[in-house]
Amino acid sequence: MNYILDYPPVILALLATMFTWLMTALGASIVLFVRDVNRKLLNASLGFAAGVMMAASYWSLLAPAIELSEPLGAFKWLPPALGFLMGGLFLASVDRILPHLHPGCALDEAEGIKTTWHRNRLLVLAVTLHNIPEGLAVGVVFGALTMETSYAALVAALALAIGIGIQNIPEGVAISLPLRGEGLSRKKSFFYGQLSGFVEPVAGVIGALLVTMFTPILPYALSFAAGAMIFVVIEDIIPECQQDKDIDLATVAAMAGFIIMMVLDVALG
Repeated sequence: MNYILDYPPVILALLATMFTWLMTALGASIVLFVRDVNRKLLNASLGFAAGVMMAASYWSLLAPAIELSEPLGAFKWLPPALGFLMGGLFLASVDRILPHLHPGCALDEAEGIKTTWHRNRLLVLAVTLHNIPEGLAVGVVFGALTMETSYAALVAALALAIGIGIQNIPEGVAISLPLRGEGLSRKKSFFYGQLSGFVEPVAGVIGALLVTMFTPILPYALSFAAGAMIFVVIEDIIPECQQDKDIDLATVAAMAGFIIMMVLDVALG
């Protein structure tokens, strides 16, 4: 596998985020075969996705950011803390500006600036919004290979991409089926469902480019992606997977996702 390190980190980031995008498309493709899915299963899947993202935020992003900040001595906490806060504030700002609508909400509950856009477009933008930090996280971790071109670093980056890809499957389901329920055809529901994941390769390449061009920002970039991901989990995914009172089921699924991502990162990385 070491031959993979011969490729530029930006190319590797693009390939990895193309994989995560394809996993979103895989989840969205279920709408081509069924009209509806068991809501308990969907809530469990979203809880699982939340657990994966929380574990990835620490083991794949925050922990390396803290390690890279060791030379700062007593202030080694500053880059991770500042980057984490900036990531959350960035997503909070985008959340207030970008028009979007969470599944299960009425049209008058749309967030962001007021718009005349149709409900379907607002639903797609809601999922697109929280795909940004996922793509950014994968891109930044692959971009970090500029500083450490080791087998262990590569495997850790691949573990993150695999984890994000796995949790993208239920996200694809969670957007395509509501679109089908809104009256769109199966093909259109699939198209818009997978389209919500297209932002991941874009964000991934941007993250990798920034890190390779400005390597000193790496600890800030890693923790920025972590903060953005945690914001999405708390603001979006957890409330959605618990809205049908399946709280215990979603919580256990989140713990399972957390453990699986932790094992992936610790065992492989």
